[in-house]
Amino acid sequence: MNPASIAYNTDPPAVPEWLNKGDNAWQLTAATLVGLQSMPGLVILYGSIVKKKWAVNSAFMALYAFAATLIVWVLVAYKMAFGDKLFPFWGKGGPALEQNYLIGRARVPESSHKHNNVSIETEPYFPMSTLVYFEFMFAAITVILLAGSVLGRMNIKAWMVFVPLWLVFSYTVGAFSLWGGGFLYHWGVIDYSGGYVIHLSSGVAGFTAAYWVGPRLRGDRERFSPNNVLLMLAGAGLLWMGWSGFNGGATLSANIPASIAVMNTNVCAATSLLVWTCLDVSFFKKPSVIGAVQGMMTGLVCITPCAGLVQGWAAIVIGILSGSIPWFTMMILHKKSAILQKVDDTLAVFHTHAVAGLLGGILAGFLAEPNLCQMTLPNPSSRGVFYGGGGLQLLKQLVGALFIIVWNVVVTTLILFAIKLITPLRMPDEQLMIGDDAVHGEEAYALWGDGEQYDATRNGPLLNNNDTQHGASSRATQSARGVTVEL
Repeated sequence: MNPASIAYNTDPPAVPEWLNKGDNAWQLTAATLVGLQSMPGLVILYGSIVKKKWAVNSAFMALYAFAATLIVWVLVAYKMAFGDKLFPFWGKGGPALEQNYLIGRARVPESSHKHNNVSIETEPYFPMSTLVYFEFMFAAITVILLAGSVLGRMNIKAWMVFVPLWLVFSYTVGAFSLWGGGFLYHWGVIDYSGGYVIHLSSGVAGFTAAYWVGPRLRGDRERFSPNNVLLMLAGAGLLWMGWSGFNGGATLSANIPASIAVMNTNVCAATSLLVWTCLDVSFFKKPSVIGAVQGMMTGLVCITPCAGLVQGWAAIVIGILSGSIPWFTMMILHKKSAILQKVDDTLAVFHTHAVAGLLGGILAGFLAEPNLCQMTLPNPSSRGVFYGGGGLQLLKQLVGALFIIVWNVVVTTLILFAIKLITPLRMPDEQLMIGDDAVHGEEAYALWGDGEQYDATRNGPLLNNNDTQHGASSRATQSARGVTVEL
């Protein structure tokens, strides 16, 4: 008997009655799409959007965060975010590695939702192992997004300690409070796929970390152009396409809201990119490629809190606002604000994630459509102000945002103060002057001529064999003087 045929028996042990193969396949696919946003998406984006001397360090910070998050997640953090309630804002930590636990049916959240005094259990049609894997991807990308605020100067040893501490003491609190059965979840705060849990928290925590770590060197702050714009676009493209799994997987099922979420996500991102680009042309007379990526990013972030809960026209409205309001805070307000000028947020994560995530959460309070809410949310009566929901839903959104902001400012500060007792948060100026070679002993590009003198005995003659010895020597010297590349 062919072993492969066991999976297609009438009652196979690997396919229990509750398992829906379509839902399980989509959820694993969605999780992998989210993973591709980080690995290799943000690794490529970070490694190419920074100066050449910080390419290796920036990419490695993302690589390390991805791996470290996974181990901490399965050892303790998953159950802190989605386990049984310990506090109204935190779950009971513990390992998520036991076989019986992973092969059982997933339950989301572990603490049931109560509506009109009736407990509602959410049980997807796939195993717990799929859910642990899916939620890990969200945790990992949150930490990696935070890294964008401190690229180009944070001590790598401090970063290695910061990642697990921030994941345990900050991310899990937001995830449990809004998704895992915490007090904001029960109250009915809407965060469809992480506008608050992921983007507002990473933006606020990143801004806070940038303040305490300190700024880059003055020369790096004044001129920090990408070392590879085309590769930056490749990373951005992976981020955009991966967002279909990010928002499409939030319903934990291959259902109608998942399709709505994917469509709205792409419509909003495209609208936001175009609006941002038009504003760049109007005010600066040139379309910026980096600006287009930022506009794409703010659109993806802003639609996230309500991707499967709004109509198509609302996705366009959200895209217009996400392409203009964060543009204003970044391009206009930032230059006039003393506090924003003081904090060196390397990739402007505060604007692209904190501002856009907060905006999306507020817009969810206005534009959440009742029928779509009924398909997705545990509270079937949820609706936005535009649909007669009154101001209560908007109030819930503001309170939820305030909790995430305050918690991340306080906890991120405490974590960094604790790390500072062990190791400096910022690299010494000597390392900052050199970059990757000083920190890792490695450089991103092996380009001949990067500050080197041409050595004919080591590299061979520059001319062909028909040239005379005198001509070859003369021209080699001339070429050596002209080949140095400024990167």
